[in-house]
Amino acid sequence: MSPRVRVAVLMGGRSSEHEISLASARSVLDALDPERYDAVTVEIGRDGQWELGTGEDGSVIETLPVPAAKVPATLGNVDVVFPVLHGPFGEDGTVQGLLELAGIPYVGAGVLGSALAMDKDVFKAVMRDRDVPVTRNITLRQGQSPENPFGYPAFVKPARLGSSVGISKVGSDQELAAAVELAFEHDDKVLVEEFVDGIEVECGVLGNDRPIASLPGEIVSHGFSGADWYDYSAKYDEDGMDLLVPPRLGQATIERVQELAVRSFVAGECEGMARVDFFVREDGEVLVNELNTIPGFTATSVYAKLFEASGVPYPELVDRLVQLALERHERKSRLRY
Repeated sequence: MSPRVRVAVLMGGRSSEHEISLASARSVLDALDPERYDAVTVEIGRDGQWELGTGEDGSVIETLPVPAAKVPATLGNVDVVFPVLHGPFGEDGTVQGLLELAGIPYVGAGVLGSALAMDKDVFKAVMRDRDVPVTRNITLRQGQSPENPFGYPAFVKPARLGSSVGISKVGSDQELAAAVELAFEHDDKVLVEEFVDGIEVECGVLGNDRPIASLPGEIVSHGFSGADWYDYSAKYDEDGMDLLVPPRLGQATIERVQELAVRSFVAGECEGMARVDFFVREDGEVLVNELNTIPGFTATSVYAKLFEASGVPYPELVDRLVQLALERHERKSRLRY
């Protein structure tokens, strides 16, 4: 029998999405086949402290206030790392850079792909250069006066945050100023985006050099928070939204969504996994809104549901991602630097 692959599941993190990460990580741990994988947990606290434990009894091996000094050596004892971190300090290329320096295989996009997708401003610029249609926006930096060339309603969001944190839908110049001030509490770069009247659709992508798209799904938000858009409450509250797979779109539009999902994935230098979010206008025009390199990853999260509906059950999805990580590491180890 082949020795079990030792997987370190990296969870928690410093961002406001800490608890979401923990829920995703627990699902990954439950899905790893114990006959094939030996799981180790690595939890990063909101204070940045790393706790290295084991998947067997949950005991903490060591607590490290500064991860950079000792974490690479400790993680060097595992075969592959599965980062299940959302937002800054985890999904933005920082942890991926640490793992690259340590020479450890890891699941998901690399440094560039992670950093690019996290920065919605730069991501959209790259997509436009590759002729991938995206929603229109302008970018504001600290000290600039709020402006909105698109009319109302419009959206204001931090450039480098996730899960709808710090995002506002605005309907006037007065609301715009307050929303920009709020967004600047979370980032020093802020986007003002056009409002797109259309259906919200999401599509999963899986693979390295030959990525595949899942069936897309339509998001139907119930707006329990009082918001009329897909906000934090709709994403994470129980029964906050429904996912319709396939979406209520024609076959040609569904295929267009899948095509643009893969094109965005490739143009964004992604590997492993991503979830691409779209708007589809009434006339059938498909626009990419953003790409998430580590989407919510519980068994009931959108990414997992999309692949479940596409014939890839959750345990198989987790297994494929681990194998893709090992495959990429092996491929890159043959390069000459």
